Amino acid sequence: MKLEQNEKPILFSETSIPDIFFSEHLSQLPGDYLKIYMYLIFLSKYNKDVKLNDLSKKLNLPLKTINDGFKFLEENSLITKKTTGYIINNLQEQTLHNLYTPNLTMSKEKIQKTAKNQSRIKAIEHINNMYFQGIMGPSWYNDIDIWFNKYNFDEQVMIALFDYCYKRSALNRNYVQAVAEGWNSNKVKTWNDLDKYYEKQEVLNKYKKTIAKKLGKYNGLTQYEEAYIENWVLNYGYDMDVIEIALKRTTSKQNPTFDYINSVITDWHDRNLKTPSEINAFTEQRKKQMKEAKQLKTTVSKTNYEQRKYDNLDFLYANNHISNKED
Repeated sequence: MKLEQNEKPILFSETSIPDIFFSEHLSQLPGDYLKIYMYLIFLSKYNKDVKLNDLSKKLNLPLKTINDGFKFLEENSLITKKTTGYIINNLQEQTLHNLYTPNLTMSKEKIQKTAKNQSRIKAIEHINNMYFQGIMGPSWYNDIDIWFNKYNFDEQVMIALFDYCYKRSALNRNYVQAVAEGWNSNKVKTWNDLDKYYEKQEVLNKYKKTIAKKLGKYNGLTQYEEAYIENWVLNYGYDMDVIEIALKRTTSKQNPTFDYINSVITDWHDRNLKTPSEINAFTEQRKKQMKEAKQLKTTVSKTNYEQRKYDNLDFLYANNHISNKED
């Protein structure tokens, strides 16, 4: 990549970064990729060819990390690949271009909609002041407006969304988007919906801890095991009383797996068994049927044995009769 020469010697030169980088991109960059990006900005002032192997040695990072970092920076529009290398994107021009849309006239419907959105404006300003110290990046405003329209969240839910991510030190666009998608898939629209969702999550977390303890999984559950439990509780509608019955069935198994437990619970769900009493009645009936089938099998086997024994005696008698006749 061709870089522009800086006339100042390195001792007196400076490397500037636009504020838009800190408000829009910093929180989304993993540490190693940030390290790469900062060094690229520094190098962009000097007319030298940049080689990936040299960057790997200079930054003390594996070559794979360098390659992954370049890919990440490119995907997030921080750099652009050209035939001769890469260029550092102008973040200010880029942000302005993304935000600017010609609006020479405003329809009556648009005016009415803007008037109705005063509460949204207040919510956005609250988010700006509370979670961005009053310096929220311009593109966040656009994203929040999109999320309002896409998920139909009310103002309290939108504020709660940013509060949730902020308390988890994950106030970056990708994480906020993922949480918003999760809430939307659980039909969260209003504050009451969110309150009910939190209650379900609290019960779900309690169940996960209880199940992990009963199965001796002291290192915690895997993501897939947690997904099984979420399916039993949220989709099948089973509580711990029902799940407890399935867990007890693992005592007869040498190495019980979640696949086995899931097959048992799914079978109950497919049979429309909803309560512990229904499941226990079904289990007792199944045991009775199996016992009767075993007894029948034993009886049939015994009958067949007696019949074979009788047939053998007849055969032996017939042979003796023939021998005597010949004599």
